[in-house]
Amino acid sequence: MAGTRTIGQGPARRLYALDAVRISAALFVVLYHYVGLSRAWELDSTEHLFPALEPLALYGWLGVEIFFIVSGFVICMSAWGRTVGEFATSRVSRLFPAYWAGIAFTALVLLVLPEVWRMGGWTDMLVNITMFQGGLRVPNLDHTYWTLFEELKFYALFALVIRAGVTYRNCIVFIGLWTAAGVVAPATDFPLLHFFAIPQYSPYFIAGVAFYLMRRFRPSGLLWGIVGCQFLLAQNYIRGRMATNLGSELGDRLPIWPAQLIIAIGFLVMAAIALGWLDRIQWSRLSTIGAITYPLYIIHMAAGITLIHHFRDKMPAHALVGTVTAAMLVVSWLIHRFVERPVSRRLRSAMRSGMEDIRRNTPVQTSPPRSTPPSTVPAQRRDRVVEPDLTRR
Repeated sequence: MAGTRTIGQGPARRLYALDAVRISAALFVVLYHYVGLSRAWELDSTEHLFPALEPLALYGWLGVEIFFIVSGFVICMSAWGRTVGEFATSRVSRLFPAYWAGIAFTALVLLVLPEVWRMGGWTDMLVNITMFQGGLRVPNLDHTYWTLFEELKFYALFALVIRAGVTYRNCIVFIGLWTAAGVVAPATDFPLLHFFAIPQYSPYFIAGVAFYLMRRFRPSGLLWGIVGCQFLLAQNYIRGRMATNLGSELGDRLPIWPAQLIIAIGFLVMAAIALGWLDRIQWSRLSTIGAITYPLYIIHMAAGITLIHHFRDKMPAHALVGTVTAAMLVVSWLIHRFVERPVSRRLRSAMRSGMEDIRRNTPVQTSPPRSTPPSTVPAQRRDRVVEPDLTRR
């Protein structure tokens, strides 16, 4: 993911540990879809096919929660010092090229093998290209796309911070306001508040932002309190997420503690990254592995489950899951190498040109000069908040 470099003394260093977390979360979701779900196998349960893997795979959907923590961390990091236009350019050029390639790949598989899902109408697919189908209640071509709309809502909210200026203080204000909205929204009948509060997932985004503040500045009681509060708030929605992903009967029957443990591990790993404990991880291959995480997430579900369904009687179950996973990884690398990288560059260049046109053709409004009140403190010192650089320690 763009922006996985951290500030410190000397040149910026890539946080390879973030790449490791992202690919681990993605493969956990893949495990859930290929092993935990029985739809591809046309069975009531996959327990007898994967007696050792199935109990873990049933909790694989929690990879999404880990993704959201990473997203909060990375977005706060990548937005620092940028304008709203630069932030929008970065996000659009990062998300859409691989997403468009994923739509084309998934549509092709579903057209050739309409066994598990049918593609639906062309109008729905065209709306999917915008990534806004979640707001229009248009079906997703691939069910994994729902998380992208939640990400877009987070980006829209954080753009307000960027507009005000990304500072320690403004991030804390943002955290406080969004936490309050997430607590109040479920008790109100105000749909717009609930839409943007995202109470089920905001604790993970917020925790990610707090972890980055620890990384950029230093840990503090306030930041640890924020992280602890978000962890506790997230507990309220775990049972509901289990019912959504596993069905109400199985979701109520399975113990909740493994989900709580997995989320706790995700928080602890991100805390270790924030504190610099994992900076020793410097395996350069992780940058490539991390780069294919997003394409893998986009393409693996509908296409992968369809392929498993098609070949389920022709290969042993474990070999089939391994083969399809490997195929999805290869396709993800091809999308990254031959679509995402070149198209992202061109899209970024086009958007920068457009932003420059906006600036060039927007008149600059100048305020009338005001008299400076007498003071012994220079005006620029009074008006500017100077935050200490605590990253050099």
